[in-house]
Amino acid sequence: MRRVIAMEFMTLDGVVQSPSYPDEDRTGGFKHGGWNGRFLEDVSMRWVLESVAGAGGYLLGRRTYQLFAAHWPKASKEEQALAEPLNTRPKYVASRTLREPLEWQHARLLQGDVAEAVAALKREPGGDLFTPGSTELVRTLLDHHLVDELRVMIDPVVVGGGKRLFRDDGELRAFKLVQSQAVSTGAIIATYVPA
Repeated sequence: MRRVIAMEFMTLDGVVQSPSYPDEDRTGGFKHGGWNGRFLEDVSMRWVLESVAGAGGYLLGRRTYQLFAAHWPKASKEEQALAEPLNTRPKYVASRTLREPLEWQHARLLQGDVAEAVAALKREPGGDLFTPGSTELVRTLLDHHLVDELRVMIDPVVVGGGKRLFRDDGELRAFKLVQSQAVSTGAIIATYVPA
């Protein structure tokens, strides 16, 4: 059975909104986009590359799909280690607004109920399904107990508000730490599995 592996960049105060670019997601007046970049270094970049390259396919929410589809097909020569797997492997997109055919090669929409569609994908043969970012999708998958592994890079920065990965719903969710490492920038890379 295929596993679903989710990866998130997170601030010390639990925010996952707009880690990569200043204008990535300004929802709610968020002003601190791009907070993750200064904490990336060789170890964390290798962690990202191994996660992306190790996937058999990708589960993407609409916003992440649109960001990736606009960038990775035109990636620079220096970015090809990430671009090659992202461009050539299957991508499954959760969206209520996009319509097929999707522009990015090997991308298709998940049909029907997202949780049911992902559960069906997990039963298919193939490599693990990797979900970078896509926090709304990851929340849904967590709610339906479909995430087998959660990889987070926790950056030593507080942004004082913004979108968080976990809902304020009062539900207790237990995880087991299976691997962790501090990097030279002070960030912590951690891998959790549901307990």
